[in-house]
Amino acid sequence: MNGVLVVDKPAGITSHDVVAQVRRLANERSVGHLGTLDPMATGVLPLVLGRMTRLAQFYTGSEKQYAGEIVLGLATDTYDADGEPIGPAVPVRVTLEEVRAAAARFCGTIEQMPPPFSAKKIGGVPAYKLARSKKEVPLQPVRVTIHELEVESLEGERVRFRARVSAGTYLRSFAHDIGIALGVGGHLACLRRVAVGEFTLQDAHTLEQLADSAQAETLEGQCLHLRRVLPEFPSVSATEENAGMIRHGRAVNLPEMSRAPLVKVFRGQSELIAIAARIAGTLFQPKVVLIAD
Repeated sequence: MNGVLVVDKPAGITSHDVVAQVRRLANERSVGHLGTLDPMATGVLPLVLGRMTRLAQFYTGSEKQYAGEIVLGLATDTYDADGEPIGPAVPVRVTLEEVRAAAARFCGTIEQMPPPFSAKKIGGVPAYKLARSKKEVPLQPVRVTIHELEVESLEGERVRFRARVSAGTYLRSFAHDIGIALGVGGHLACLRRVAVGEFTLQDAHTLEQLADSAQAETLEGQCLHLRRVLPEFPSVSATEENAGMIRHGRAVNLPEMSRAPLVKVFRGQSELIAIAARIAGTLFQPKVVLIAD
Protein backbone atom coordinates (compact mmCIF):
# COMPACT_ATOMS: atom_id res chain seq x y z
CA MET A 1 0.00 0.00 0.00
CA ASN A 2 1.52 3.30 -1.13
CA GLY A 3 -0.08 6.55 -0.05
CA VAL A 4 -0.55 9.32 2.51
CA LEU A 5 -3.06 8.90 5.35
CA VAL A 6 -3.96 11.62 7.85
CA VAL A 7 -4.87 10.32 11.30
CA ASP A 8 -6.69 12.25 14.02
CA LYS A 9 -4.49 11.02 16.85
CA PRO A 10 -6.30 10.43 20.14
CA ALA A 11 -4.86 11.41 23.52
CA GLY A 12 -3.01 8.87 25.63
CA ILE A 13 -0.96 7.07 22.97
CA THR A 14 2.31 7.88 21.24
CA SER A 15 2.78 8.69 17.58
CA HIS A 16 4.71 5.41 17.32
CA ASP A 17 1.63 3.59 18.66
CA VAL A 18 -0.42 5.10 15.81
CA VAL A 19 2.19 4.01 13.26
CA ALA A 20 2.13 0.47 14.67
CA GLN A 21 -1.68 0.28 14.45
CA VAL A 22 -1.76 1.55 10.86
CA ARG A 23 1.01 -0.89 9.94
CA ARG A 24 -1.26 -3.73 11.02
CA LEU A 25 -4.41 -2.30 9.44
CA ALA A 26 -2.72 -1.65 6.09
CA ASN A 27 -0.59 -4.80 6.18
CA GLU A 28 2.30 -2.54 5.20
CA ARG A 29 5.66 -2.61 7.00
CA SER A 30 6.91 0.74 5.70
CA VAL A 31 4.94 3.38 7.59
CA GLY A 32 6.26 6.66 8.98
CA HIS A 33 4.85 9.89 10.40
CA LEU A 34 5.54 13.51 9.45
CA GLY A 35 6.01 15.02 12.90
CA THR A 36 5.66 13.58 16.39
CA LEU A 37 2.79 14.49 18.70
CA ASP A 38 3.19 14.11 22.47
CA PRO A 39 1.02 11.37 24.03
CA MET A 40 -1.35 13.94 25.62
CA ALA A 41 -1.81 15.82 22.33
CA THR A 42 -4.46 15.07 19.72
CA GLY A 43 -5.05 15.96 16.10
CA VAL A 44 -3.34 15.88 12.73
CA LEU A 45 -0.72 13.15 12.33
CA PRO A 46 0.10 12.57 8.64
CA LEU A 47 1.44 9.11 7.81
CA VAL A 48 3.34 8.04 4.71
CA LEU A 49 3.04 4.42 3.60
CA GLY A 50 5.05 2.18 1.32
CA ARG A 51 7.09 3.97 -1.31
CA MET A 52 5.60 7.30 -0.17
CA THR A 53 7.83 7.15 2.94
CA ARG A 54 10.48 8.61 0.63
CA LEU A 55 8.53 11.89 0.68
CA ALA A 56 9.22 12.43 4.40
CA GLN A 57 12.44 14.34 3.65
CA PHE A 58 10.39 17.18 2.13
CA TYR A 59 8.36 17.72 5.32
CA THR A 60 11.10 18.22 7.92
CA GLY A 61 10.49 21.99 7.90
CA SER A 62 6.69 22.00 7.70
CA GLU A 63 4.80 24.65 9.65
CA LYS A 64 2.27 23.43 12.19
CA GLN A 65 -0.92 24.94 13.62
CA TYR A 66 -2.34 24.25 17.06
CA ALA A 67 -5.16 25.08 19.45
CA GLY A 68 -4.50 24.59 23.14
CA GLU A 69 -5.06 25.47 26.77
CA ILE A 70 -2.59 26.58 29.43
CA VAL A 71 -3.27 26.33 33.16
CA LEU A 72 -1.59 29.16 35.05
CA GLY A 73 -0.55 28.95 38.68
CA LEU A 74 1.14 25.53 38.58
CA ALA A 75 4.32 24.48 36.79
CA THR A 76 5.18 20.81 36.16
CA ASP A 77 8.43 18.99 35.42
CA THR A 78 7.23 17.93 31.94
CA TYR A 79 5.69 21.36 31.24
CA ASP A 80 2.31 19.67 30.66
CA ALA A 81 -0.56 18.03 32.56
CA ASP A 82 1.16 14.62 32.55
CA GLY A 83 3.99 15.85 34.77
CA GLU A 84 4.58 16.23 38.49
CA PRO A 85 4.02 19.67 40.07
CA ILE A 86 7.04 21.84 40.72
CA GLY A 87 6.05 23.37 44.03
CA PRO A 88 2.57 24.29 45.24
CA ALA A 89 -0.11 26.01 43.16
CA VAL A 90 -0.25 29.78 43.50
CA PRO A 91 -3.19 32.17 43.12
CA VAL A 92 -3.68 33.61 39.62
CA ARG A 93 -4.59 37.28 39.51
CA VAL A 94 -3.75 38.32 35.96
CA THR A 95 -5.91 39.95 33.32
CA LEU A 96 -6.46 38.91 29.73
CA GLU A 97 -4.56 42.01 28.62
CA GLU A 98 -1.57 41.00 30.76
CA VAL A 99 -1.59 37.48 29.31
CA ARG A 100 -1.74 38.85 25.77
CA ALA A 101 1.09 41.28 26.48
CA ALA A 102 3.24 38.46 27.86
CA ALA A 103 2.41 36.20 24.90
CA ALA A 104 3.41 38.93 22.45
CA ARG A 105 7.01 38.67 23.69
CA PHE A 106 7.20 35.16 22.25
CA CYS A 107 6.03 36.06 18.75
CA GLY A 108 8.57 35.99 15.94
CA THR A 109 11.92 34.18 15.92
CA ILE A 110 13.03 33.33 19.45
CA GLU A 111 15.54 31.17 21.31
CA GLN A 112 13.47 28.46 22.99
CA MET A 113 14.65 25.94 25.58
CA PRO A 114 13.23 22.47 24.86
CA PRO A 115 11.50 20.68 27.77
CA PRO A 116 13.75 18.35 29.78
CA PHE A 117 11.21 15.58 29.04
CA SER A 118 11.68 15.62 25.27
CA ALA A 119 13.16 13.48 22.51
CA LYS A 120 16.13 15.83 22.05
CA LYS A 121 19.34 13.79 22.04
CA ILE A 122 22.13 14.54 24.54
CA GLY A 123 25.23 12.51 23.78
CA GLY A 124 23.01 10.13 21.84
CA VAL A 125 20.57 9.67 24.75
CA PRO A 126 17.02 11.13 24.58
CA ALA A 127 16.60 13.91 27.14
CA TYR A 128 13.50 12.28 28.67
CA LYS A 129 15.54 9.22 29.68
CA LEU A 130 17.97 11.41 31.59
CA ALA A 131 15.10 13.37 33.15
CA ARG A 132 13.32 10.19 34.29
CA SER A 133 16.56 9.04 35.92
CA LYS A 134 16.76 12.37 37.76
CA LYS A 135 20.00 13.18 35.94
CA GLU A 136 21.05 16.62 34.73
CA VAL A 137 19.61 17.47 31.30
CA PRO A 138 22.03 19.99 29.74
CA LEU A 139 19.84 21.16 26.86
CA GLN A 140 20.69 24.08 24.62
CA PRO A 141 18.18 26.67 23.36
CA VAL A 142 16.90 26.23 19.81
CA ARG A 143 15.92 28.98 17.38
CA VAL A 144 12.25 28.63 16.44
CA THR A 145 9.61 30.92 14.97
CA ILE A 146 6.12 31.54 16.30
CA HIS A 147 4.50 33.03 13.19
CA GLU A 148 1.09 33.69 14.70
CA LEU A 149 -0.09 33.58 18.30
CA GLU A 150 -3.60 34.47 19.45
CA VAL A 151 -4.67 34.38 23.07
CA GLU A 152 -8.40 33.79 22.70
CA SER A 153 -9.60 33.86 26.30
CA LEU A 154 -8.78 33.74 30.00
CA GLU A 155 -11.24 31.96 32.29
CA GLY A 156 -9.97 31.73 35.85
CA GLU A 157 -6.51 30.22 35.50
CA ARG A 158 -7.15 28.67 32.04
CA VAL A 159 -5.79 30.38 28.91
CA ARG A 160 -7.02 29.33 25.48
CA PHE A 161 -4.73 30.06 22.53
CA ARG A 162 -4.07 29.30 18.87
CA ALA A 163 -0.64 29.27 17.24
CA ARG A 164 1.11 28.77 13.91
CA VAL A 165 4.72 27.76 14.45
CA SER A 166 7.85 26.53 12.73
CA ALA A 167 9.07 22.96 12.91
CA GLY A 168 10.79 22.20 16.20
CA THR A 169 8.67 24.56 18.33
CA TYR A 170 7.53 23.18 21.67
CA LEU A 171 4.19 24.57 22.85
CA ARG A 172 4.93 22.94 26.21
CA SER A 173 7.93 25.25 26.54
CA PHE A 174 5.77 28.22 25.56
CA ALA A 175 3.26 27.34 28.27
CA HIS A 176 6.03 27.00 30.86
CA ASP A 177 7.75 30.22 29.77
CA ILE A 178 4.62 32.37 29.73
CA GLY A 179 3.87 31.14 33.25
CA ILE A 180 7.29 32.38 34.30
CA ALA A 181 6.78 35.68 32.46
CA LEU A 182 3.53 36.24 34.37
CA GLY A 183 5.14 35.29 37.67
CA VAL A 184 2.71 32.49 38.48
CA GLY A 185 4.03 29.43 36.65
CA GLY A 186 2.03 27.41 34.17
CA HIS A 187 1.76 24.22 32.16
CA LEU A 188 0.13 22.99 28.96
CA ALA A 189 -3.22 21.42 29.84
CA CYS A 190 -4.25 20.19 26.39
CA LEU A 191 -3.12 20.57 22.79
CA ARG A 192 -4.78 19.82 19.46
CA ARG A 193 -2.85 20.02 16.20
CA VAL A 194 -5.12 21.33 13.48
CA ALA A 195 -2.67 21.38 10.55
CA VAL A 196 0.73 20.16 9.38
CA GLY A 197 1.74 21.82 6.14
CA GLU A 198 -1.10 21.14 3.71
CA PHE A 199 -2.73 18.47 5.91
CA THR A 200 -5.68 19.53 8.07
CA LEU A 201 -8.30 18.04 10.37
CA GLN A 202 -10.70 17.94 7.41
CA ASP A 203 -8.41 15.28 5.91
CA ALA A 204 -8.09 13.26 9.11
CA HIS A 205 -9.60 9.90 10.05
CA THR A 206 -9.88 8.39 13.50
CA LEU A 207 -8.24 5.04 14.16
CA GLU A 208 -11.73 3.55 14.54
CA GLN A 209 -12.71 4.81 11.09
CA LEU A 210 -9.53 3.36 9.59
CA ALA A 211 -10.17 0.03 11.30
CA ASP A 212 -13.67 -0.06 9.79
CA SER A 213 -12.23 0.78 6.35
CA ALA A 214 -9.61 -1.96 6.68
CA GLN A 215 -12.29 -4.48 7.59
CA ALA A 216 -14.29 -3.39 4.55
CA GLU A 217 -11.13 -3.54 2.41
CA THR A 218 -11.48 0.15 1.51
CA LEU A 219 -8.53 1.52 3.53
CA GLU A 220 -6.60 2.56 0.43
CA GLY A 221 -9.54 4.79 -0.49
CA GLN A 222 -8.92 6.87 2.65
CA CYS A 223 -5.51 7.99 1.36
CA LEU A 224 -5.17 11.52 0.04
CA HIS A 225 -5.02 12.07 -3.71
CA LEU A 226 -1.31 12.44 -4.35
CA ARG A 227 -1.77 15.58 -6.43
CA ARG A 228 -2.61 17.28 -3.11
CA VAL A 229 0.73 16.54 -1.46
CA LEU A 230 3.63 19.02 -1.67
CA PRO A 231 1.48 21.72 -3.30
CA GLU A 232 4.51 24.01 -3.60
CA PHE A 233 5.89 21.65 -6.28
CA PRO A 234 4.18 21.93 -9.70
CA SER A 235 2.75 18.74 -11.21
CA VAL A 236 3.70 17.41 -14.63
CA SER A 237 2.55 14.31 -16.51
CA ALA A 238 5.24 12.04 -17.94
CA THR A 239 5.12 10.22 -21.23
CA GLU A 240 5.64 6.46 -21.12
CA GLU A 241 9.14 7.01 -22.53
CA ASN A 242 9.96 9.50 -19.76
CA ALA A 243 8.47 7.19 -17.14
CA GLY A 244 10.80 4.42 -18.30
CA MET A 245 13.80 6.74 -18.05
CA ILE A 246 12.75 7.95 -14.59
CA ARG A 247 12.41 4.34 -13.41
CA HIS A 248 16.16 3.97 -14.06
CA GLY A 249 17.08 7.34 -12.54
CA ARG A 250 17.84 9.04 -15.85
CA ALA A 251 17.30 12.74 -16.55
CA VAL A 252 14.26 13.67 -18.63
CA ASN A 253 13.15 16.68 -20.61
CA LEU A 254 10.05 18.42 -19.18
CA PRO A 255 9.57 21.45 -21.45
CA GLU A 256 6.47 22.83 -19.72
CA MET A 257 8.43 23.12 -16.43
CA SER A 258 11.40 25.23 -17.43
CA ARG A 259 11.59 27.36 -14.24
CA ALA A 260 10.46 25.17 -11.35
CA PRO A 261 13.37 23.87 -9.22
CA LEU A 262 11.43 20.78 -8.10
CA VAL A 263 8.40 19.10 -9.67
CA LYS A 264 6.05 16.19 -8.98
CA VAL A 265 6.03 13.79 -11.93
CA PHE A 266 2.87 11.76 -12.52
CA ARG A 267 2.03 8.89 -14.83
CA GLY A 268 -1.62 9.38 -15.59
CA GLN A 269 -3.74 11.45 -13.21
CA SER A 270 -2.92 9.89 -9.87
CA GLU A 271 0.28 7.77 -9.94
CA LEU A 272 3.09 9.86 -8.48
CA ILE A 273 6.30 8.37 -9.87
CA ALA A 274 9.01 10.85 -8.89
CA ILE A 275 10.13 14.15 -7.45
CA ALA A 276 12.54 15.63 -9.97
CA ALA A 277 15.03 18.51 -9.68
CA ARG A 278 15.87 20.86 -12.52
CA ILE A 279 19.44 20.50 -13.76
CA ALA A 280 19.39 23.19 -16.43
CA GLY A 281 16.80 24.59 -18.77
CA THR A 282 14.06 21.96 -19.16
CA LEU A 283 16.21 19.00 -18.09
CA PHE A 284 15.18 17.36 -14.79
CA GLN A 285 16.96 14.68 -12.76
CA PRO A 286 14.84 12.34 -10.61
CA LYS A 287 15.62 13.16 -6.97
CA VAL A 288 13.26 10.58 -5.48
CA VAL A 289 11.96 7.71 -7.61
CA LEU A 290 8.57 6.37 -6.48
CA ILE A 291 7.69 4.17 -9.43
CA ALA A 292 7.49 0.42 -8.79
CA ASP A 293 10.63 -1.56 -9.61
